[in-house]
Amino acid sequence: MSQFAINIMFVGASFLIYILIAVWAKAGSTKDFYVAGGGVHPVTNGMAIGADWMSAASFISMAGIIAAGGYASSAYLMGWTGGYVLLAMLLAPYLRKFGKFTVPEFIGDRFYSKNARLVAVLCLIIASLTYVIGQMAGAGVAFSRFLEVDATTGLIIAAVVIFIYSVLGGMKGITYTQVAQYCVLILAYTIPAVFISLQLTGNPIPAVGLFSTHIDSGMPILDKLNQIITDVGFREYSADVDSHLNMVLFTLTLMIGTAGLPHVIIRFFTVPKVADARWSAGWALVFIALLYLTAPAVASMARLNLMTTIYPDGTAAQPIQYDERPNWIKEWEVTGLIEFTDKNDDGRIQLYNDDSSEEGQAFQAEAESRGWEGNELEVNRDILVLANPEIANLPGWVIGLIAAGGLAAALSTAAGLLLAISSAISHDLIKRSINPAITEKGELLAARISMAVAIVVATYLGANPPGFAAQVVALAFGIAAASLFPALMMGIFSKRINNKGAVAGMLCGLIFTLSYIFVYKGWFFIPGTANLADTAENWVLGISPLSIGSIGAIVNFAVAFAVSNATEEPPVEIQELVESVRYPRGAGRAQDH
Repeated sequence: MSQFAINIMFVGASFLIYILIAVWAKAGSTKDFYVAGGGVHPVTNGMAIGADWMSAASFISMAGIIAAGGYASSAYLMGWTGGYVLLAMLLAPYLRKFGKFTVPEFIGDRFYSKNARLVAVLCLIIASLTYVIGQMAGAGVAFSRFLEVDATTGLIIAAVVIFIYSVLGGMKGITYTQVAQYCVLILAYTIPAVFISLQLTGNPIPAVGLFSTHIDSGMPILDKLNQIITDVGFREYSADVDSHLNMVLFTLTLMIGTAGLPHVIIRFFTVPKVADARWSAGWALVFIALLYLTAPAVASMARLNLMTTIYPDGTAAQPIQYDERPNWIKEWEVTGLIEFTDKNDDGRIQLYNDDSSEEGQAFQAEAESRGWEGNELEVNRDILVLANPEIANLPGWVIGLIAAGGLAAALSTAAGLLLAISSAISHDLIKRSINPAITEKGELLAARISMAVAIVVATYLGANPPGFAAQVVALAFGIAAASLFPALMMGIFSKRINNKGAVAGMLCGLIFTLSYIFVYKGWFFIPGTANLADTAENWVLGISPLSIGSIGAIVNFAVAFAVSNATEEPPVEIQELVESVRYPRGAGRAQDH
């Protein structure tokens, strides 16, 4: 059986399961559509949260970006994992106790303001749309290789599948589909990792294999990786970061952005009790850890496999002939995600660092002495995890499994994000602001139409992403960190923040963060800033656009407190509401007795 047929079998079978689940779990009410009826078991919810959380960025792109950046990119792991703990401990139980359907609904009621709700809807849509770009782009990458179509066609296929099970089932269909998707993606991620760890180190546990000995060279595997990449001008894989401030801010941005992203928060509204929300968080952390503990090993081994493919003898002296390139390079070249340009016409593949970094500049003399005229192989980082089984010559069924897993990761998170967007539009915008008299049937129809429109917009944006999947997702976390997270935290833990302060804080945090991102990413032209686009030397205090969300959050907090303290206190009933959300009924506080 051909590899294409195997891929079709695995991907087709998984898609059939998702669609059958959606038909079985069809939403019959707005409560089913928004929160799956509110009766999801904590273990089931924990697994669904795991699938929602482990997006295309986690499955496809995170290992790729760590493989490219080494230790310096480990902030993705630390920020996303730490942020989930922050969400589980500080926000989820209290929001579940509040008992509403959506994040904007909590903000609108807590800050007793239609304007606050509308600003929250705006922030949610911007953050979620930015996030979903990465998922759709990831789906396009997976489809383009494994179904042998171009990325745009793959993107459209993914959109159609999401449309069927999301629009039909809402949160109820998405919940049980995500349970199936978690099973697919975790098997797809760990099975190839076990095989590759065995091949390279003899150890079947990838996280342990990362610190084991490389069989072929007898060196510790990280030492071997450092040796082969520094031989061709790249900085050491385990080298420290250039800016500790930037790394701290980036990690913090990912953490608080995680806690502010609505597609994960709404999952905690689907369980019957507050205690179930806590149990859901615990189970989700277990399910998430299975992938996140494996990711650093997958990244390191993928980078080592790539380099030893190009330099089989382990040094830079003799790169392979292009005509002798392995099948996996030929297959990925068809997608356009690997490109070879023979710049010196010697028929060999020179893969080395020719950028403007200190290491790249230092290697130029050595490269020139060998007759090399520039790096000749461009490899899209998002393919490394998907290509890993082929690089390591694993069986065809493993490649088919990882195809299904990559698509499951992209589709599960995309569905959650699109549901958050459609719920905000139908429930918070239409039901609560534009047409309060709308019937439940009308609201359910509005939710489905909103979902369909969001899918169309996400598909268009996914076809034109502004960066790698993980980088685009990081921008979404920055937006959520600067706008929604502070409002949620102050709404739960401060009785003094009023509606004026909340609205001013969200708007200032959002505008500040978007302005910095757009200027330093070069996404629009402002006179005098044309040369600033993503240039580290020009960043303010060396702070990357990916890290600015944490500063935006500080702006949000500061403005909200300043405006609130300069204006009237919230009504007594709102202060009592905050009290009731934070403390069990009948419980007192030490200072009151």
